[in-house]
Amino acid sequence: MTWGRRDQSDLAVEELLDAAGELFAEHGIAASSMADVARAAGCSRATVYRYFANRDELRLAYVNREAVRVARTVGAAVAGIEDPAERLTAAVLGSVDHVRRTPTLAAWFSTEEQGIASQLAASSDVVDALAAGLLGDEAHRPAARWLVRVIVSLLSSPADPDEERDLIERFVVPAVLADLVEMP
Repeated sequence: MTWGRRDQSDLAVEELLDAAGELFAEHGIAASSMADVARAAGCSRATVYRYFANRDELRLAYVNREAVRVARTVGAAVAGIEDPAERLTAAVLGSVDHVRRTPTLAAWFSTEEQGIASQLAASSDVVDALAAGLLGDEAHRPAARWLVRVIVSLLSSPADPDEERDLIERFVVPAVLADLVEMP
């Protein structure tokens, strides 16, 4: 990539986040520095700092972008499911499966990186993205916040797929649907 020829800052940010994602998967989140991102993106450290004040801001931007992507992908996949309980079950399981199958996302849930992932998952942007994609809108923030915690928990402590489905169907779905019905 030739940085001097980029006119749109959005494209530059995407390139930086793509480079960061690859580094996170290859070397780990904690081990990836701003200098590493600059090298991987083919730009200077100053360029990275032009878009992100520090490593935490870069990480948060990456997680926010990926949350939006996961929510869109999963939301589209479950949109045709009529039954709300089945749709929510499929959305949670689909989200977990998508993250596990994507190396740049799965890296966030290795034993060494779980603390960083949990901390960033509480970001309001992450919650808003998942609320919009999985629950239909951002009005269901408390339910979305809890769903994010459930998904992070499943990703951090994988169990047998049948056990995960059973837990979601027995506990998560009834609680979330009850909350959604109670909304004015």
